[in-house]
Amino acid sequence: MAKITYVEFGGKEHVVDVPNGLTVMEGARDNGIPGIEADCGGACACSTCHVYIAPEWVGKLPPKEAMEEDMLDFAWKPDPVRSRLTCQLKVTPALEGLVVHMPEKQI
Repeated sequence: MAKITYVEFGGKEHVVDVPNGLTVMEGARDNGIPGIEADCGGACACSTCHVYIAPEWVGKLPPKEAMEEDMLDFAWKPDPVRSRLTCQLKVTPALEGLVVHMPEKQI
């Protein structure tokens, strides 16, 4: 289990424990956190689970795969360094303390 902080666009924080093996997107969905819509259910077929990773976490995450890179092209104001799709981030103990910031909107 990892404690993950989800920060809404307006600054409200949600700190939740997410079980290992789930994705960061599933952690948001299962805890009713607004700002991550996950329209495709985690199939990496949309960009509605887009977040900006806290700068100190960027180098600690696995690299983006080609499909995630492609889907991020459709996200709201993607950042080439900090943008990630939460459906592609599998929770492990290594993600303890991860902080993700939601964009202004999902498209």
